[in-house]
Amino acid sequence: MGVILLEAFGAMVALLLIVWWTMFSGRPRGEPPRQHKEDSDEKATAKAPPPSEPPPPAA
Repeated sequence: MGVILLEAFGAMVALLLIVWWTMFSGRPRGEPPRQHKEDSDEKATAKAPPPSEPPPPAA
């Protein structure tokens, strides 16, 4: 029983280290600032066309 708990604890520590490494170990000054383009703002505000109706069921 103790070996199973020890293994589970080790797996949890490994998981936490992997998550920490992928989330917080990046560039020293963080992410570079985003460069906004004029056309990307227009695309973001444009609405998508309504979905088409599904085809009739096969008989």
